[in-house]
Amino acid sequence: MSTLVSLQHRLGAFRLDAAFEFGGAPRVTALFGPSGAGKSTIIGAIAGLFRPDSGRIDIDGETLLDTERGIFKPPRTRRIGVVFQDTRLFPHMNVRANLLYGWHRAAPRPSGKTIDRVIALLGLNPLLERKPRTLSGGERSRVALGRALLMSPRALLLDEPLASLDAARKAEILPYLERLVRETEIPMLYVSHSLDEVARLADRMVVLHEGRVAGDGPLFEITARLDLFSGAHLLPGAVLEAKIACHDELHGLTELLLAGETLVVPRVNRAAGNKVRIRIDADDVMLALQRPEGVSANNIIPATVAAIREDGANADVQLRLEDAHLVARITRRSRERLALRPGLSVFAVIKSVTVGGREQG
Repeated sequence: MSTLVSLQHRLGAFRLDAAFEFGGAPRVTALFGPSGAGKSTIIGAIAGLFRPDSGRIDIDGETLLDTERGIFKPPRTRRIGVVFQDTRLFPHMNVRANLLYGWHRAAPRPSGKTIDRVIALLGLNPLLERKPRTLSGGERSRVALGRALLMSPRALLLDEPLASLDAARKAEILPYLERLVRETEIPMLYVSHSLDEVARLADRMVVLHEGRVAGDGPLFEITARLDLFSGAHLLPGAVLEAKIACHDELHGLTELLLAGETLVVPRVNRAAGNKVRIRIDADDVMLALQRPEGVSANNIIPATVAAIREDGANADVQLRLEDAHLVARITRRSRERLALRPGLSVFAVIKSVTVGGREQG
């Protein structure tokens, strides 16, 4: 099931002019960009909460919006679940009633088994008789997710659902979101300006900048693109996929396989053979022309310079590792001293690796 979005809308000095698709394969698309880029405007248009100046939205072959033909399907007929940053739970209803509000409005209406499965999926059983005011931010977010799921949505829009949560509450709900991605088949558009969240949940990424699509493609490719670092507010770095090779229990470490090389990271609580996502920030990568000897860094990987982009006093260097890409941020002076150029063989000295994201068998 694929959703085609093409929208143009003016609001004061801001103009939205964006077109992209989400759904199908991969199922989870991140709509990424800084505040004011137009992300929430797009969510509102897809959900049917307002009429854009012009545009078209099709989902699974059905036209929800076509301004040229005068088509505008009201929100209640679109079968699109939305989870907002502020959750928008009904304060006078307990959790059970909030969940069933979505269920009563579903067409077709899910079975009782589906209700039980959603409650179990999101760990809501202990909360069913409580009112929203007694819940933590993470608990309210889980209830809002459950209510959206029980509407039998054809697509799920998550509009910065973790933006208002502190680090502890984010850590609480992210595993539930990962489980939701693994165990449902609903296409999702996940709106965020947090690269950490996107790296854990999404497979594809649409990057917005000042109302326009600056980048659109697989997550691993987009996060390594040098041209997106400044305007779209992407932090220089890359998200990659690695395979757990083995665990070094004596030293509390795990060895990962990445592009035929071994990365050593703090112990990962997952079984050998599983794939994990890793994020390597550009500031945590040093470059050398020969393999360094006698250094404390565990991770030294041969690479080839693919591209270079200068940004003020800095130089962002895209590195090719077989079929993956890495990014290093060094000074322009260092680039000149090392005479770096596309095609040159180098060694990437990696100081830090962040492990997280979805586990895959």
